[in-house]
Amino acid sequence: MANRLNNRKVAVLVADGFEQIELTSPIEALKEAGAKVEVIAPSPGQVKGWQHDHWGDQFDVSYCLNDGDPEDYDALLLPGGVMNPDTLRNDTRAVRFARHFFDAGKPVAAICHGPQLLVETGALTGRTMTSYSSIKTDLKNAGVRWEDREVVTDQGLVTSRSPDDLPAFNRKMVEEFAEGKHRGQRTA
Repeated sequence: MANRLNNRKVAVLVADGFEQIELTSPIEALKEAGAKVEVIAPSPGQVKGWQHDHWGDQFDVSYCLNDGDPEDYDALLLPGGVMNPDTLRNDTRAVRFARHFFDAGKPVAAICHGPQLLVETGALTGRTMTSYSSIKTDLKNAGVRWEDREVVTDQGLVTSRSPDDLPAFNRKMVEEFAEGKHRGQRTA
């Protein structure tokens, strides 16, 4: 995977309460592949992870949503966790940031509860995805064909169910991010 993503810049959009391993493992895979990775959050400073049933570590924010420009990035990563996507989906800046990637045909990778933010973009109708099972109905109501598989790819959109799927998720994410823009990407 080394150097597959040289000169590629990836935004990781998170708020407090993201599942920590769903941030650290994909970021490690992206950096190993040569990508430059930046953390974007609603507020500057740091964001706090969640580890299973308790608070985890804090991570530096590269840019807050007021300062980060989605035009500057080649791809978007959305970690899960229960609190993180619920916070982001209620932030119009986060929804606009994520929607940009669909409008521009840029690849997006979301794991676990991460796709909840994508529901708010209105860009999921007709897509095939997976997620943590508790948000399956949310995705179906947004027009998604939901599948129970470790990783699902649909025109540059990579989704997985849980931390157990991280090896497959990371491989497919790097592959799709290396391919770059997907001209046939559907938006609502």
